[in-house]
Amino acid sequence: MPKARTALVIGGGIAGPVAAMALQRAGIEATVYEAHPGPADGVGGGLGLAPNGLHALGLVGADEAVRDIGIPVPSMVMRSWTGKELARFGETGGPPIMHTVWRSDLYRALCDTATRAGVKIEFGARLKSLHDNGDSVTASFVDGSTATADILVGADGVRSSVRAMIDPSAPGPSSTGLVGFGGWSEAKIPYTDGAMNFVFGKRAFFSYTVAPSGRVGWFANLPRKEFLTIADAQAVGLDTWLRVLEETFAGDRTPAVPILRGSSPELCVTTGTLEIMRPAPRWHRGRVVLIGDAAHVPSPSSGQGASQAIEGAIHLARCLRDLPIEDAFPAYEGLRRERVERITAAAERTNRNKAAGPVARVLRDLLMPPMMRLFTKPDQLAWQYDYRIDWDARVAK
Repeated sequence: MPKARTALVIGGGIAGPVAAMALQRAGIEATVYEAHPGPADGVGGGLGLAPNGLHALGLVGADEAVRDIGIPVPSMVMRSWTGKELARFGETGGPPIMHTVWRSDLYRALCDTATRAGVKIEFGARLKSLHDNGDSVTASFVDGSTATADILVGADGVRSSVRAMIDPSAPGPSSTGLVGFGGWSEAKIPYTDGAMNFVFGKRAFFSYTVAPSGRVGWFANLPRKEFLTIADAQAVGLDTWLRVLEETFAGDRTPAVPILRGSSPELCVTTGTLEIMRPAPRWHRGRVVLIGDAAHVPSPSSGQGASQAIEGAIHLARCLRDLPIEDAFPAYEGLRRERVERITAAAERTNRNKAAGPVARVLRDLLMPPMMRLFTKPDQLAWQYDYRIDWDARVAK
């Protein structure tokens, strides 16, 4: 197969627009096809964008747009349910070790940046089937329309239709056993110098940060065996969930309860049960390839989900710039698989700490301080946060 010159990108969330901009920079014309009938504003909760993700966005000119909407976090503090500091990394007044941003704001910033760069985004285009004839690939959509290009990039998320078409036996996501919540609070909490606090509570996990304005951003992970879709969780009612969360954190000596009382349903979201998916066994077939959550879903506990989707989009474009299609896809997977597997495994360990039972909680609180002192040293985290992509470096077969 020759080099790609045109691409269909299925999915317009985070990875899709970034992939289209990166492919465009690599000299490949790309169009994004999004199943949602219009821009998905207001969808999703908060997320962290790590320095490696922001650097990758800079390669397609999208980093400043994201910095404008994100809140810089100079340090992170791990605490037990007693309020005791277990570990700290980063420093007050230092460079941000991450930016927090609402997913809907990130989505909008990326779509707007892509549109200004000349990327075409087609809404209401839900994939029905695809056909790889060896010389090109054609996507057929539910509305009866079709589109053809040299390659097709599946950026259609955790329940990817493209993944199922590449490998019908591919496993899907699995539950972390944690339900996600997040929001804003008007509670009067002392300013924490921009630090994000992560609290391993008696019964659940809670995180909060105080903005310079005094507004408090928070999120919580509530252990729950029953799987809840976003619709299921929303049907319970956020007013009910806020009461459940207050009861859950009542025994902790942290600001969780006043923060929750200072919130309201209008200021909160739920993401339902958080999911994780180990990297798919197969990332490509013929002229079709997966990126982002369609290929791998590290838990939100990793703080790397969006950043890994962005990195993957950039690397895919580099590989397609330098290699013919049959060599580009394996090269892309070779650059990515070991890294995302390592990040996914680290997030699974964090999830086990969040959902620890009574005995495991005691052991966790005893062992975490020395473990944190070892593993939160800057050089221990550099492999995640200091990772940089050299766009100009040529990709070898």
